[in-house]
Amino acid sequence: MDAPSHLPAARQWLTTTPGRIAADGYSWMQAVCWVHLNGRYTTSRTHGPRRAGETTVRIAAELARLNPCRPSVLYLSRLLKLSERTVQYHLAILRETGLLAYRTKGTRVRGAGRRASEFACTIPPAFDAALHLRTGASERYIRTIRGIEDIGRPLMKRLARMAKRALRRPRRPRRARTAPTRIAVPSRCTPIGGSTSSSSSAGSTTSPFESKLETGKEHTTRTSKTPRPRRLNAVGRRYRLAGELIRQVPWLHRASVPRIAWILKDVSDAGWSVIEVMAVLGLQAPSRTVHRPAGFLARRLQGAHLLYDTSAKRANLVAWWRDSRRAEADRRTEWEGIWLAPRSRAVAGLVLQATAAVRHSGTPAAQAEYTSTQALPDTERTAHQETAYQAFLSGDPSLITTAVDIMGRCAAEEFYGPVLVARALRLAGASSHLTVGAGQ
Repeated sequence: MDAPSHLPAARQWLTTTPGRIAADGYSWMQAVCWVHLNGRYTTSRTHGPRRAGETTVRIAAELARLNPCRPSVLYLSRLLKLSERTVQYHLAILRETGLLAYRTKGTRVRGAGRRASEFACTIPPAFDAALHLRTGASERYIRTIRGIEDIGRPLMKRLARMAKRALRRPRRPRRARTAPTRIAVPSRCTPIGGSTSSSSSAGSTTSPFESKLETGKEHTTRTSKTPRPRRLNAVGRRYRLAGELIRQVPWLHRASVPRIAWILKDVSDAGWSVIEVMAVLGLQAPSRTVHRPAGFLARRLQGAHLLYDTSAKRANLVAWWRDSRRAEADRRTEWEGIWLAPRSRAVAGLVLQATAAVRHSGTPAAQAEYTSTQALPDTERTAHQETAYQAFLSGDPSLITTAVDIMGRCAAEEFYGPVLVARALRLAGASSHLTVGAGQ
């Protein structure tokens, strides 16, 4: 048999291919089986499959069923359970052997997604020469078969059987149907005729063995075994310990689990529990503000796995941590903590509004005072503002801070202005060395 020629990329198009278009998928599959049976085709690539094999025939069989032939690589890989790269390799083999020719090449169009390539199933001239087929001119790109010589008939029959076998879809195994069980009706003691004879035409019956008797319990299907708990490796134990510690320690609630797991690698590998880690953290008084939780945790656990290297030492530490009054007070302080204002300005504004609303709703006097300040005439309101401003310039912000405490900051800002309220509060919280001037 003559080996098929290796077609370059420029001759893998329908307008440049030397082959003829296959009349149907069955005829084309005969040419595919001939290339597979020939086995002398090689490619110049240094990676991937080097010849047409069984996988090439499987992909070709799916292409033969497509009309028009526009296979998506993802579709073929999902259908045949192959990788996308494997499908691309074997499509290239079919093109290089002259079995496929581009009609249009797939591309990506902006706004329309991916476009699959459209192929024409072609038969290379080497196939016609090997089987001694006589072809004649017909329409464009198509040559019709005029006949076949006797020397090529045995090979054609063999290729026909191979193509038929390749195009046959595998049958799915049928599920075995269980026959319905029939309940045996016990025979009557006497015939239907009413005879009182002790013998019966149905034959004699014998009592079953005691070992064959039913136990009275209903038959149940075999249940699946209880799944065993998953055994974690060293990394899994670190992550589990980190997750438990983050859930139980308040100042760790925003920490990253992988980072905390890396910090806990020494104590986790030593077999520590989350209670033992919390007991080590309780040896020192809790911090009011923790800016870097991971660094704070690493500092407190530094060398702990070397100091408490036995389970007895860790048990004594946990017992002290649970019974110590100072540790109990520290835990209460650490869990309760101090409230920190949110960093976002929008969230801080919402918190101030909610706080002012609670104050106004809970103190009728403050609500009446706030309503009375809103009802002041413009002249008196201006006089109040001028008095508060002069007192602020002299270093006494008590009028404005008292208004903030009674009416709330939102109401005070509406009455005195947000700039003056902010400066008064800053002056009240600053040291005595701060000077106040008109330009402040």
